[in-house]
Amino acid sequence: MKINCGEYRQTMELLALKNRLEKESLEPQQRKEIEERIKELESQLDLD
Repeated sequence: MKINCGEYRQTMELLALKNRLEKESLEPQQRKEIEERIKELESQLDLD
């Protein structure tokens, strides 16, 4: 499976955001923004 640089960047961002949700205690607004970005990335990468 080959992916381009943009897909790789999005995948790494997605992993980092998921990690952040698990490991950090976040304000509700921050958590909501991260969850929205995760949904966006998953949709762009056809993972939803």
